[in-house]
Amino acid sequence: MLDGSTDYDVLIAGGGNAALCAAISARRAGARVLVAEGAPRFYRGGNTRHTRNMRCAHDAATETLSGPYSEEEFFDDLLRVTGGRTDEALARMMIAESKEMLTWIVEQGVRFQPSLGGTLSLGRTNSFFLGGGRAMLNALYRTAESLGVEIVYDAEVVDLAIEGARFRSATVRHAGKDVSIRAKTFIAASGGFEANIDWLKEGWGEIAENFLIRGTPYNRGTVLRMLIDRGVMQIGDPTQCHAVAIDARAPKFDGGIITRLDCVVFGIVVNRHAKRFYDEGEDVWPKRYAIWGRLVAAQPGQIAYIVFDAPSLELFMPSLFPPVEAETIGELAEKLGLSPAALERTVAGFNAAVRPGTFDHTALDDCRTEGLEPAKTHWARRIETAPFYAYPVRPGITFTYLGVKVDRAARMVMADGRPAANMFAAGEIMAGNVLGQGYAAGIGMTIGSVFGRIAGREAARLVSSASQSPEAA
Repeated sequence: MLDGSTDYDVLIAGGGNAALCAAISARRAGARVLVAEGAPRFYRGGNTRHTRNMRCAHDAATETLSGPYSEEEFFDDLLRVTGGRTDEALARMMIAESKEMLTWIVEQGVRFQPSLGGTLSLGRTNSFFLGGGRAMLNALYRTAESLGVEIVYDAEVVDLAIEGARFRSATVRHAGKDVSIRAKTFIAASGGFEANIDWLKEGWGEIAENFLIRGTPYNRGTVLRMLIDRGVMQIGDPTQCHAVAIDARAPKFDGGIITRLDCVVFGIVVNRHAKRFYDEGEDVWPKRYAIWGRLVAAQPGQIAYIVFDAPSLELFMPSLFPPVEAETIGELAEKLGLSPAALERTVAGFNAAVRPGTFDHTALDDCRTEGLEPAKTHWARRIETAPFYAYPVRPGITFTYLGVKVDRAARMVMADGRPAANMFAAGEIMAGNVLGQGYAAGIGMTIGSVFGRIAGREAARLVSSASQSPEAA
């Protein structure tokens, strides 16, 4: 129970991957650490609960990775998905540091499984957590607790006392009371604002009402808003985010990975007018799946439909919900509430444009369309074998990119350009430094792990140096 009587070296707001990496790093450096997790214990960990893997650079194949993934290739992939909208110095530093994370995070109790193949195409680049994100998270919590990190749940940071560029204390709401917590340093690792629909509307307008939130309902951006209001420099575009196409039947919040749909490349995607609107085969899925949330958000009613036929049914990870099924395209359209004539016309036009090739769902194959706008440049096969299937999809927001500016030490930067005296940030709350737009699978966990470890290390170092030189405090 919090009572405000203890002074901490490091106060961390948040309870996910970034927060735990920061807590462990700081504690191993000798700091007294308090983690204030705004969610109840069962829902602890924010979006980390729903993750599966992490992208790290490595020089050679391992027991859990099928081949090398160089720092330069990682950076090239990042440039491709962000269109160059990244802080190159920070990104390169993160990628270099990521090479150590595969060993460091295992030392904290996290276990990886053998590499995966199939449609994910990530066996060489991404390490998959044995048991998924919740198992990974539980391992970090066990390690943090065994080291003596203090953790409190249902503990939302509702106010911050910041004088100039220096953090003094935080007000934490816990057990029906507001408690003032003093700490020598503060680390913000409390996620973005994707669960705050009103804030999303500030950037997106009323269409945000039709968005589904893939992750935790507790990421409302409370700490982020306070930091910006108290003089920390913000970075990023409020409309940029990790947004994927998820099953439209998913719950408003916390649907997680099982509502994501990976079948776009195997069929066509149409809007509610039964018209295609983008190349479904532009690139391998891990480099393109995160563009589809924004694409669907731009369609009428923020809804679309993935249409495919029987040969593709077992080529991808299915949704929690079964696909809509019919014996004809017209019947499928009726079940979806679309114009049968319009969908039949779209499918017929697509089929006529498909050119023969050698289908290979693991590579950029030569199955394409010709004379069709928009084209489908890979994995184009005629949709002609009954039964026919469809999934309705809506934009699924994972996390937002508007955040706080940090430097190489994960230290926040104030609006006037000064480094904060004793405030750090890690994870989604500062992801916009690396992700100006776009996404590559697993990079969110990389950002959280790398900057979390740095933030904890640097916060502990600051406390140690201040204790040896009191005038620095």
